[in-house]
Amino acid sequence: MKTNLLKLPVRDLLFKNPLVVNYKKMWPFVKPYWFRAVLGLVLALPVGALDATVAMFMKYYTDDVLVKKDAFFAAWIPLLIIVFVLVQSVLTYLVKYLNTWVGNKITLGVRKKLFEKLLTMHSGYFDKVDSGFVMMRFNGDADTACNGLINNLRMIVTRVFSSVTLIGVLLYNSWQLTFIAIGAFAVAGGLIFIVRKKLEELVRDAVIVGSIAMRAYNEAYNGNRTIAAYNLQKDQEVRFNHLMDEAFNLNMGMIKHTGWLSPVMHFIVSLGLALVFWQSSSMIVKGTITSGNFTSFVTALLMLYTPVKTMGDNYVDIKKAFLAIDRIFEIFSLKTEISDKPGARKLAGIQKEIAFENVSFEYKPGVPVLKNINLKTAVGKTVAFVGNSGGGKSTIVSLLPRFYDPQQGRVTVDGVDVREVEIASLRDQIAVVFQDNFLFSGTIRDNILIGRPGATEADLKEAVKHAHLDEFIASLKDGLNTVLGERGITLSGGQRQRVAIARAFIKNAPVIVLDEATSALDNKSEAVVQKALDNLTKNKTVFVIAHRLSTVVNADMIVVLNQGEIVERGTHEELLKIPNGAYAALYNAQFKHKQ
Repeated sequence: MKTNLLKLPVRDLLFKNPLVVNYKKMWPFVKPYWFRAVLGLVLALPVGALDATVAMFMKYYTDDVLVKKDAFFAAWIPLLIIVFVLVQSVLTYLVKYLNTWVGNKITLGVRKKLFEKLLTMHSGYFDKVDSGFVMMRFNGDADTACNGLINNLRMIVTRVFSSVTLIGVLLYNSWQLTFIAIGAFAVAGGLIFIVRKKLEELVRDAVIVGSIAMRAYNEAYNGNRTIAAYNLQKDQEVRFNHLMDEAFNLNMGMIKHTGWLSPVMHFIVSLGLALVFWQSSSMIVKGTITSGNFTSFVTALLMLYTPVKTMGDNYVDIKKAFLAIDRIFEIFSLKTEISDKPGARKLAGIQKEIAFENVSFEYKPGVPVLKNINLKTAVGKTVAFVGNSGGGKSTIVSLLPRFYDPQQGRVTVDGVDVREVEIASLRDQIAVVFQDNFLFSGTIRDNILIGRPGATEADLKEAVKHAHLDEFIASLKDGLNTVLGERGITLSGGQRQRVAIARAFIKNAPVIVLDEATSALDNKSEAVVQKALDNLTKNKTVFVIAHRLSTVVNADMIVVLNQGEIVERGTHEELLKIPNGAYAALYNAQFKHKQ
């Protein structure tokens, strides 16, 4: 059975309780460029108004040149038309340039603000939201909203003033015929309101499918080796084809509910045009209007017909821009769960101890991951967390730098709750080496200096030496300036780990967190990385998670976690003496082949 992708939880993330946009909030993004924005709109007025000049000249050309054979008008009217059209063309270029410039600047500002917002979101947010959502909402919506709104605003101003002046020409030539024409246009324009709500739903669904498509591309790129290793090409193709089928159905739904607008408008307006011809024939015969009036009227009517005919398509574009603005302000209104409290103090250092007091934590309500954790360690000591997978080891160390906050209890530094100190100052005291460390695009030097951007060349060389990277760096043609592939894919696992260790080393933080830093390495790589870690952790307070117990036998305290609870704690020797102990069982399971 096929899964309806539109019923996935991401839909709730996108559109649950949508906010009503306060368009005044756009003003901070427009304010720096308001003069050019207003100038572009002001210049759009004559661009629209000049449409009427050609229609108006047609009356005099018909009556005075074609009928009366007046040589003066025959010479000057074509020249005047050329002048007016030339002026309109120049103004059109200036308006388009100014509006494009302003639109791109506003888009740039919104994108910067959205990226700033993205960087402030807590880890739990990224646990719930996929990459496709982020790319669509934090990047694509900015262009749709800003450029779309500016371009549509320019179009509206131009066409409104074009329509007003053209209607003026219609009234000047015949008020009777004008009422017939405007009546037809009003009926055609009213059709938009019939599809308004359905259109909004379709546009929203299209955004959902677009975000899922983005995620599919991202997974295909980052997971290419897994796809190849498990021959998942066909499976991924079927899933993507299913997604594209839904996208097709949405697009066809859009056409089904809105595609008839333009042809129906065309038919209604054509009926109005036919009525105008029928009525004008009688009026010309009776002498109520001249041939010039009729020619000018029809010219203005045909020029007015073009914007009305495309009104349905323009409405779709405008609605997309407005909905994108809605979604942008939904993002701006998001509140991160991890932030500085008012009056938070700066943490200058850690003098005595780090403690976990009655800490309980859950990612999903009702599913506890940590249960009433109590643990205290003095500065300069090494605490190792061991236990079966899923026991809460990574979670407990994630609470220290406030990647998450516990639902109950508190984590303290020298007796102060970490929620009472500035997050930046807290994280300045902690260096983390993960199992899979993220390397950014750029050089090896850039990735190491992330730890401390202002570090000297001597500091950098020392970090490289202590991370046991010096021999590897010397073998590279460009040394530290070697450019890495995305995520450091051109390096081996051990090399990536040592770059991360150098990054942590150069930070010189008093607390080190090692989250299974060697578990993914082979024995040879692990031996080199372990030497680097030994250098990194000298005279530091260390929290280490390890599956390989050989790496933690010298820890000052080993904590055994099982199902989110501390079941044992002590030194390696103390834990081995516990009869039928959990640690002893783990240790014997790993080393029984050596006995």
